[in-house]
Amino acid sequence: MDGAESGLWRTKPTDRFVLKWIKCRICAGITPRLTSIPWLRPWMITVLSAGLGVLAGVLFALGYGCLAGAAAAAGQIMDGVDGQFARLTGRQTRAGAFLDSVLDRYADGSLVIGMVIYLVRLHLSVPVWAVLLFGALALIGSSLISYTSARAEVLGIDLGPPTLASKGTRTSVVVLCGLGSLFLPSLPMAALAYLVLHTNVVVAVRLVRSLR
Repeated sequence: MDGAESGLWRTKPTDRFVLKWIKCRICAGITPRLTSIPWLRPWMITVLSAGLGVLAGVLFALGYGCLAGAAAAAGQIMDGVDGQFARLTGRQTRAGAFLDSVLDRYADGSLVIGMVIYLVRLHLSVPVWAVLLFGALALIGSSLISYTSARAEVLGIDLGPPTLASKGTRTSVVVLCGLGSLFLPSLPMAALAYLVLHTNVVVAVRLVRSLR
């Protein structure tokens, strides 16, 4: 039984609850429809996904939190579709996986930077320096989640089971807070605080685990 028949194209073993739900419930309804487009390639979907992520960051910076959340949601969905499409059509390559990982970091960074600019423009009671510090910690923590995973794999270090600090969960929190900003403009501050705490705590736990 091949991957298409068994349904193995839908997810990867490392996918956690949130990302697995998105891929199985949303992406899997889109991907098979795209296989009928003869000229479409996985890298095109990857670039589209990253472009939507960067667009979300720009929209945040311009003050459109709700639109940013919608763009980030679309980008997250397409980020799941590209891998499914590659597996379903037999076009998986190491170069494609590398491109996906690199462009994901651009999308992640754009979201955080855009969200920080959005919050600074709101003139919250929180000092600007605190928002900037949170932004820097969120950016560093998010990048280190992916970096420590990749580095540990190369070095053969067991970091334990995958955590919920993965890109799927991080982006989902930003999406929800971005959409919710339509009713509570300061809500993205909660997303920023989440990124700071969750990612950096996970990185600290991984460091302790590796030293043991």
